[in-house]
Amino acid sequence: MTVQPPINQPSAPQPPRHILLTGASSGIGFEAARLLLQAGHALTLPCRNQATAAATIERLMAAQSSEIASPSIHAPVCDLADLGSVEHCAADLLGRGKPIDALVLNAGLQEAGAPEPRRSAQDYELTIAVNHLAHQALSQRLLPLLDAGNSPRVVVTASEVHDPLSAGGRVGLPAGLSNLEGLRAGAGFAMVDGQSPFNAEKAYKDSKLCNLLFARELARRLRLRCTPLPVLGWSPGLVIPRKEGGFFRYSRRHNPWGQRLFALVARDLLRITATPGQAGSLLAALATDPEVEPGFSYGVNRLLGPGRLRFEPTEPSAEARDEQLANALWQVSADLVGLAAELPSPA
Repeated sequence: MTVQPPINQPSAPQPPRHILLTGASSGIGFEAARLLLQAGHALTLPCRNQATAAATIERLMAAQSSEIASPSIHAPVCDLADLGSVEHCAADLLGRGKPIDALVLNAGLQEAGAPEPRRSAQDYELTIAVNHLAHQALSQRLLPLLDAGNSPRVVVTASEVHDPLSAGGRVGLPAGLSNLEGLRAGAGFAMVDGQSPFNAEKAYKDSKLCNLLFARELARRLRLRCTPLPVLGWSPGLVIPRKEGGFFRYSRRHNPWGQRLFALVARDLLRITATPGQAGSLLAALATDPEVEPGFSYGVNRLLGPGRLRFEPTEPSAEARDEQLANALWQVSADLVGLAAELPSPA
């Protein structure tokens, strides 16, 4: 796998692709969408409501450095906190019938400091519902469009905090799914393992572990289906925007001053963060890079020193490599989102 050059250097022109990208209204997703649009790609950007969709398109068009002859942006409503909305969005896209060349599952939320779990429309803990369950539902439903794509691939935004041995993963309670007892219980669960009391930071770590297990299992099932595709898991590093909102909008609601202090120290004093632009450039490259191989892979935007980052392949945590757990998570999750676990045969 290769990656895009630094954001201030031109990249080689790529043939236009149709890219579906979740989480494009802010942060990494917005920066990736901006670069992809500038490069001439067609974008489908599911947004949680119509107001967000309209604002996202307006901001993307305003951010272009030059006029685009025929920009192609479709921003359907898709509230990842409501599986009914996900189903409706997928049905609309299937009805349009436009093949998807890259399915980029990037949206995510983190509610650091939240004392109690928030709930999805189906009464699932919100972090897992949005970061994992909705993305599995969307990818399974849109598989026919991915099958019809040109050099199709799936890109999944994870995080190093899924790994208890990483710097971020060692802070607080570690990620761990146990036997999925909480998820198996269905509506009303607080934590995936069914054992821990609710902890917002652990819920986020668990969701990122789920992302990588999902990606690994999707690649396996596609291979067994004789339609192998690249399924690229990646971790953008610690990304803290300078403006309020975006990924950290929920965390700041619970602990605004603590989050601002953390951002100041990590971003401006220690310089251990990536900018949304740098991470967005990597995400855009993963969606378009022609030199990717079928199967699961994982890469990390590795911190080398203050202000120095390098994207490189690496191994996810031991639990993220557990094939039996990946299979069990897929099956339990498919049941919760109302879909069969087995992938349908390609048309």
